[in-house]
Amino acid sequence: MSAPQTFLCLTCDFKGGQFLKALKAAGNRVYLVTSTEHRDDPWPHEAIDETFYLGKDDNGHWNTQHLIGGVGHLMRRSVIDRVIALDDFDVEKAAAVREHFRIQGQGETVARYFRDKLAMRVEAKRQQIPVPAFSNLFNDHLINEFAHNTPAPWVVKPRLEASASGITKVHSIEELWKVIHSLGEHRDKYLVEQFKPGDVYHADSMVVDGKVAFCKVSKYLNTPFEVAHGGGIFQTATVPTSGQEDKALKQLNKDILLGFGMKNGVSHTEFIRSNDDGKFYFLETSSRVGGAHIAEMVEAASGINLWNEWAKLESAKAKGEAYKLPKVQKNHAGIIVSLSRFEHPDTSSFEDSEIWWRMNKKHHIGLIVQAKKRDRVLELLGGYAERIAKDFHASIPSKEVKYQ
Repeated sequence: MSAPQTFLCLTCDFKGGQFLKALKAAGNRVYLVTSTEHRDDPWPHEAIDETFYLGKDDNGHWNTQHLIGGVGHLMRRSVIDRVIALDDFDVEKAAAVREHFRIQGQGETVARYFRDKLAMRVEAKRQQIPVPAFSNLFNDHLINEFAHNTPAPWVVKPRLEASASGITKVHSIEELWKVIHSLGEHRDKYLVEQFKPGDVYHADSMVVDGKVAFCKVSKYLNTPFEVAHGGGIFQTATVPTSGQEDKALKQLNKDILLGFGMKNGVSHTEFIRSNDDGKFYFLETSSRVGGAHIAEMVEAASGINLWNEWAKLESAKAKGEAYKLPKVQKNHAGIIVSLSRFEHPDTSSFEDSEIWWRMNKKHHIGLIVQAKKRDRVLELLGGYAERIAKDFHASIPSKEVKYQ
């Protein structure tokens, strides 16, 4: 029997409980580092050997050197075999820890491709993967050249934020420069990109031994930008397997993940199909499980729990064992999530037999449906959207991103 391996799992947010449970069930030693503010959250403590808490700075981030110092003290009494980032904001921190202590896994250069929106665009362009026109905000001449050669509107994006957070849409070069000047000394932490109206898709994947072993393609029914900035209702649903969208995006997803250097792990990758030319363009990728309960929707459609399988994969690789993906089911699924004006919304009036999951979170309402046919999924989500908008929906302003 293989010797137990020691995993250090990092998450600045409250997430990854299923991963921690599966990792422990596979016979490993599990350490968790999370934020002080999540000390009282319902972590699966039975699956965690020891938990460490790290405070955030004034900007809501961990100090990397403080993290490395703390890991250094832990390393005096325990050898760490693997470091796992459970959230987007932990990817570069985990890479820095691996680099400092020479622990196997994704280093800082490769981690940049799965975290830094500028790095991933530069690398995608180098590999001839289609991306919307973009520019860094380092050089005034290059910014003006981009603005004169690329039709507006454009979006100014933070390089290291998650999802659609902190994005500003601008329509003229004067407006663009106003935004850039407002960023002050932090403009190098942003990029500008052509805004391409179109349908947004996501591919949720597992890579095993440098091959994409699993991939489920889905389509947002309203874009993350619309939800984040317009206060909309979040919806996404799987696309028909082996259809044109599915085949094209699985190939593009493969080119990105393998081209960026992912060897083993999971990813949530997003694309847009431009209304102008009908072509697919790469938007962004990650080396983590998709948020907003997309993982549960993927499980409803495929039977694959990405948190559990990721933990089994990492455990197998740490022990030098083979990993085998379970049989993939062929269903369709969709999810709808909204903020609720009620603290504990009552969803008992939603009675359809296709309901697979119900959200249990204060001031939120959410449902996942599962069906054999996609048309039925879309029919249910459409009806639910109308009811939720009328009887439950609430919205708050989008998050402002600040750097110091």
